[in-house]
Amino acid sequence: MWTKDKILTREQLPAVVAAWRAAGREVVFTNGCFDLLHLGHVDYLEQARHLGGALVVGLNTDASVSCLKPGRPIQDEEARARILAALAFVDAVVLFGEPTPLALIELVQPDVLVKGDDYAPESIVGYDVVMARGGQVRTVPLVAGYSTSRIVAKIRAEQ
Repeated sequence: MWTKDKILTREQLPAVVAAWRAAGREVVFTNGCFDLLHLGHVDYLEQARHLGGALVVGLNTDASVSCLKPGRPIQDEEARARILAALAFVDAVVLFGEPTPLALIELVQPDVLVKGDDYAPESIVGYDVVMARGGQVRTVPLVAGYSTSRIVAKIRAEQ
Protein backbone atom coordinates (compact mmCIF):
# COMPACT_ATOMS: atom_id res chain seq x y z
CA MET A 1 0.00 0.00 0.00
CA TRP A 2 1.24 3.48 -0.84
CA THR A 3 1.22 6.10 1.90
CA LYS A 4 -1.07 8.25 -0.29
CA ASP A 5 -3.68 5.47 -0.09
CA LYS A 6 -4.01 6.01 3.67
CA ILE A 7 -4.93 9.68 3.18
CA LEU A 8 -8.70 9.66 2.87
CA THR A 9 -11.37 12.22 2.08
CA ARG A 10 -14.43 12.60 4.24
CA GLU A 11 -16.40 10.94 1.47
CA GLN A 12 -14.16 7.85 1.51
CA LEU A 13 -13.94 7.53 5.28
CA PRO A 14 -17.38 6.04 6.17
CA ALA A 15 -16.95 3.01 3.90
CA VAL A 16 -13.45 2.32 5.21
CA VAL A 17 -14.60 2.62 8.83
CA ALA A 18 -17.58 0.34 8.11
CA ALA A 19 -15.24 -2.29 6.63
CA TRP A 20 -13.01 -2.15 9.69
CA ARG A 21 -15.99 -2.57 11.98
CA ALA A 22 -17.34 -5.46 9.88
CA ALA A 23 -13.94 -7.12 10.38
CA GLY A 24 -14.27 -6.67 14.16
CA ARG A 25 -11.75 -3.82 14.48
CA GLU A 26 -12.44 -1.12 17.05
CA VAL A 27 -11.87 2.35 15.61
CA VAL A 28 -9.65 4.82 17.46
CA PHE A 29 -9.60 8.53 16.62
CA THR A 30 -7.18 11.27 17.53
CA ASN A 31 -6.24 14.57 15.98
CA GLY A 32 -3.61 17.26 15.85
CA CYS A 33 -1.32 19.45 13.75
CA PHE A 34 1.67 17.07 13.77
CA ASP A 35 4.07 19.67 12.41
CA LEU A 36 7.71 18.46 12.58
CA LEU A 37 6.96 14.92 13.63
CA HIS A 38 9.02 13.99 16.71
CA LEU A 39 9.36 11.24 19.31
CA GLY A 40 6.48 12.65 21.37
CA HIS A 41 4.15 12.38 18.36
CA VAL A 42 5.32 8.87 17.48
CA ASP A 43 4.90 7.60 21.04
CA TYR A 44 1.47 9.24 21.38
CA LEU A 45 0.16 7.83 18.10
CA GLU A 46 1.53 4.37 18.81
CA GLN A 47 -0.15 4.35 22.23
CA ALA A 48 -3.42 5.50 20.65
CA ARG A 49 -3.32 2.71 18.06
CA HIS A 50 -2.87 0.08 20.77
CA LEU A 51 -6.22 1.10 22.24
CA GLY A 52 -8.09 -0.41 19.29
CA GLY A 53 -7.85 -2.08 15.91
CA ALA A 54 -7.57 0.87 13.52
CA LEU A 55 -6.31 4.43 14.05
CA VAL A 56 -7.80 7.43 12.24
CA VAL A 57 -5.81 10.65 12.60
CA GLY A 58 -7.63 13.93 12.00
CA LEU A 59 -5.01 16.35 10.68
CA ASN A 60 -5.45 20.11 10.85
CA THR A 61 -5.22 21.82 7.45
CA ASP A 62 -2.61 24.52 6.92
CA ALA A 63 -5.25 27.23 7.36
CA SER A 64 -6.46 25.81 10.67
CA VAL A 65 -2.90 25.37 11.98
CA SER A 66 -2.20 29.03 11.13
CA CYS A 67 -5.21 30.08 13.20
CA LEU A 68 -4.08 27.99 16.18
CA LYS A 69 -0.33 28.64 15.97
CA PRO A 70 0.83 31.89 14.34
CA GLY A 71 3.78 31.42 11.97
CA ARG A 72 3.01 27.74 11.45
CA PRO A 73 2.83 25.19 10.00
CA ILE A 74 6.42 24.65 9.04
CA GLN A 75 5.50 21.73 6.78
CA ASP A 76 2.45 21.90 4.52
CA GLU A 77 -0.56 19.65 5.01
CA GLU A 78 0.39 17.30 2.18
CA ALA A 79 3.83 16.65 3.70
CA ARG A 80 2.39 16.24 7.20
CA ALA A 81 -0.29 13.84 5.94
CA ARG A 82 2.20 11.70 3.98
CA ILE A 83 4.59 11.49 6.94
CA LEU A 84 1.77 10.41 9.27
CA ALA A 85 0.49 7.90 6.71
CA ALA A 86 3.97 6.36 6.53
CA LEU A 87 3.71 5.25 10.16
CA ALA A 88 2.75 1.58 10.37
CA PHE A 89 0.35 2.16 13.26
CA VAL A 90 -1.64 4.92 11.48
CA ASP A 91 -4.43 3.39 9.39
CA ALA A 92 -5.96 6.57 7.94
CA VAL A 93 -5.32 10.32 7.84
CA VAL A 94 -8.14 12.78 7.15
CA LEU A 95 -7.73 16.55 6.89
CA PHE A 96 -10.06 18.95 8.67
CA GLY A 97 -10.17 22.73 8.52
CA GLU A 98 -12.73 23.55 11.19
CA PRO A 99 -11.66 25.02 14.54
CA THR A 100 -12.28 21.63 16.19
CA PRO A 101 -12.52 18.04 14.89
CA LEU A 102 -16.12 17.64 16.12
CA ALA A 103 -17.67 17.15 12.65
CA LEU A 104 -15.02 14.55 11.83
CA ILE A 105 -15.62 12.74 15.13
CA GLU A 106 -19.35 12.72 14.38
CA LEU A 107 -18.59 11.19 10.97
CA VAL A 108 -16.20 8.52 12.30
CA GLN A 109 -18.16 7.67 15.47
CA PRO A 110 -15.01 6.21 17.03
CA ASP A 111 -15.08 3.47 19.62
CA VAL A 112 -12.16 5.17 21.37
CA LEU A 113 -11.30 8.89 21.32
CA VAL A 114 -7.75 9.70 22.42
CA LYS A 115 -5.80 12.80 23.42
CA GLY A 116 -2.70 13.41 25.52
CA ASP A 117 -2.84 13.45 29.29
CA ASP A 118 -2.58 17.23 29.24
CA TYR A 119 -6.39 17.09 28.69
CA ALA A 120 -9.09 16.05 31.13
CA PRO A 121 -11.24 13.44 29.35
CA GLU A 122 -14.44 15.45 29.87
CA SER A 123 -12.88 18.49 28.16
CA ILE A 124 -11.91 16.64 24.98
CA VAL A 125 -13.87 17.74 21.93
CA GLY A 126 -16.19 14.87 20.98
CA TYR A 127 -16.43 13.45 24.50
CA ASP A 128 -20.25 13.59 24.47
CA VAL A 129 -20.50 12.02 20.99
CA VAL A 130 -18.31 9.05 21.91
CA MET A 131 -19.78 8.49 25.35
CA ALA A 132 -23.36 8.63 23.97
CA ARG A 133 -22.63 5.64 21.74
CA GLY A 134 -20.97 3.66 24.55
CA GLY A 135 -17.39 4.36 23.51
CA GLN A 136 -14.36 5.34 25.56
CA VAL A 137 -12.51 8.62 25.89
CA ARG A 138 -8.93 8.00 26.96
CA THR A 139 -5.82 10.02 27.61
CA VAL A 140 -2.31 8.71 27.14
CA PRO A 141 0.90 9.91 28.80
CA LEU A 142 2.99 12.33 26.79
CA VAL A 143 6.76 12.03 26.49
CA ALA A 144 8.20 14.89 28.55
CA GLY A 145 10.42 17.38 26.81
CA TYR A 146 9.18 16.88 23.25
CA SER A 147 7.15 19.49 21.39
CA THR A 148 7.29 21.11 17.99
CA SER A 149 7.32 24.54 19.66
CA ARG A 150 10.41 23.54 21.65
CA ILE A 151 12.16 22.27 18.50
CA VAL A 152 11.34 25.49 16.62
CA ALA A 153 12.60 27.61 19.52
CA LYS A 154 15.86 25.64 19.66
CA ILE A 155 16.43 26.04 15.93
CA ARG A 156 15.75 29.77 16.10
CA ALA A 157 18.07 30.19 19.10
CA GLU A 158 20.92 28.50 17.23
CA GLN A 159 20.70 30.75 14.18
